[in-house]
Parts: sequence; C-alpha cells; structure tokens
Amino acid sequence: MVMPVHVKICGITRVEDALSAARLGADAIGFVFWPKSTRAVLPDIAGQITEKLPAFVSTVGVYVNPTRNWVEETATRAGLTLLQFHGDESPEFCNQFSLPYIKAIRVRSGIDLLQYAARYSNSKGLLLDTYSVNMPGGTGHVFDWDLIPQDLPLPFILSGGLHSGNVALAIKQTRPWAVDVSSGVEAVKGIKDETKISAFMQGVRNSECL
Repeated sequence: MVMPVHVKICGITRVEDALSAARLGADAIGFVFWPKSTRAVLPDIAGQITEKLPAFVSTVGVYVNPTRNWVEETATRAGLTLLQFHGDESPEFCNQFSLPYIKAIRVRSGIDLLQYAARYSNSKGLLLDTYSVNMPGGTGHVFDWDLIPQDLPLPFILSGGLHSGNVALAIKQTRPWAVDVSSGVEAVKGIKDETKISAFMQGVRNSECL
C-alpha cells in the first residue's frame, strides 16, 4: 500500500496563512529563523501563530548556521516540534538539542546523498533542495530528481520549485516521505495565497492517481 505523502508549508509569517494551511490539510508549517531571509519571522510572532494551530500540525524551525542559544531561544518561544538545519551544521551540532531534526541538502551533480544520509543518520530525514551559490534555500527552482538514489536509507522531504502544476509528477517520480513548498504557494514573499495552497494540496492528492 502506498503511504500518503505529507506536506509542509514553509515560510509562514501570519496566523491566517498557518490556519489556511492547516485547514487545507498541511501536516506541518515552517518558520524561518534566518534573519537574512525575506520570509524571516520573529520567535514571539511564531509563538503566537503556534498557539492558534489545531492539534497534529507540526511546527518546524528553519535555521542557517545558527548559534546554539538562538536555536534554544526560538524553539522555546515559538513552541517548535522539529528543527530544520539548512547550513553547514555538523551532526554533532544538530544532535545536541532536545528536539528531533532534519538536515537540508542542496542537491547538484556530484553530491553523494548516500554519504550525507550516513553522516546525518540520527536525523529524522533529509530535506532535498535545489543548490544555489547565493541562497541556502527558497530558490523556487527545481533540481534534477534523477540525482536522488533509489536506495536512500533515510526518509526524504522533496523541496525546490514545487507548485500545484508539478507536485503530482514530482511525487510519482521520486516517492518522497513528504514535500515542502514555500514560494509555490505565495502571493508575495512571506505571504501565502489560500487558492494556491488549495491547488497544491489537490496536486498532492492527485499524485495517488498517477
């Protein structure tokens, strides 16, 4: 039996966007705690959003080379359930927190994802995103899905340039544990579009028919 694919809506900055995502079936929402991001949110604002969420919606903090204190502070104030590291964090750094984590890998030709899976074996999964020289994530561009090995031993979350028009095909081709979307459901950066979220969720459901 094919398991349903989970969905994370990332770059949430407003209560109404989080509630729309939850109502439409998202399993998780992501808060970006990298100050240089156009989707960055203050931890207290994220905490206010978390308080409004219904049960069984995970809250994920997204970081790029943070300090230990920043992770601990934001995780507490925002009420996080999962950490997502997008920088050059070592396994030792990621493992030191009381919360589970996933490690983002920026995929390009020559990257050994099996090696990364072995190195971050204590993670709850790898988030596979598009490589960019200037951006650690949120590029809005798709990478070559054929670069994902069939025998990857960790669950993986597919990210990078997903939207309602390609998510069904992406799921059919790669069979991820989950998909992650940000720019593909936005009106402008940091502001989500409920119609786009709904269309994206329908695309995920349509993948079961392909």
